[in-house]
Amino acid sequence: MKSDGNGGRSNGDRTPCRTCPLSATPGLLTPDETQRAWIEAFKTGETSFVRGEQILRQGARATRLYTVLSGVMMRFRLLEDGRRQIINFMFPGDLIGLQSAFDAEISHSVEALTDARVCVFPRDRFFDLAMSHPRLSYDITWLAAREEAALEEHIVALGQRNARERVAWLAVFLVQRAMDTGVAAADGVLRMTITQGQVADMLGLSLVHTNRSMQALRRAGLVDWTIHAIAVPDMAAARDFAQMEAEAPPPRPFI
Repeated sequence: MKSDGNGGRSNGDRTPCRTCPLSATPGLLTPDETQRAWIEAFKTGETSFVRGEQILRQGARATRLYTVLSGVMMRFRLLEDGRRQIINFMFPGDLIGLQSAFDAEISHSVEALTDARVCVFPRDRFFDLAMSHPRLSYDITWLAAREEAALEEHIVALGQRNARERVAWLAVFLVQRAMDTGVAAADGVLRMTITQGQVADMLGLSLVHTNRSMQALRRAGLVDWTIHAIAVPDMAAARDFAQMEAEAPPPRPFI
């Protein structure tokens, strides 16, 4: 394997878009054959990242776009004194690299939360995509709108939900996205390590407050959050507790 010049490793293997494993994922909306042919021509390769490795670095300039093919990533921003705010978590099918202006430095970093693999696209050809395939352009706009909605929920959680409601909201969000994208089975359990420190950095809580909230939710039978897994035995009850919308999210397009 060798470095691809932007972090990660490229080994020359390439998943044909016509047999993309994401097509079998119930929470994702597969592009049609014409779109997949154009995406395959647009795609320049695939890159693998190990847990803890960064795909984008705050302050750099992005030259590529990425679609998460497997694994989970987190998007975060560092303050000058080293404090960290986790902004969002990214699952298979999510597009990375459009969250900052095309002519500006990246305002955040993206790090692999698990071992991950991404499809790589040249950022400077995005306008070719928009001109050649309006439907794909619409899909990307839709993805941006969904991310805006997710950030809106995050703001509501930080501003209005108490600590236990915040932790329950995050658990439901993560488990639901994992089930929708094939990262977790449809059993309400996400087998993945997300530390209490990462939860605290996402929800604006202290480690002590995070731990107490997790214990309270476990005693209530709503969320069992351990170092190795997140279990939500009754998604409807947890959603109700966190005052989240009950409707299932629609399938997400991807490129």
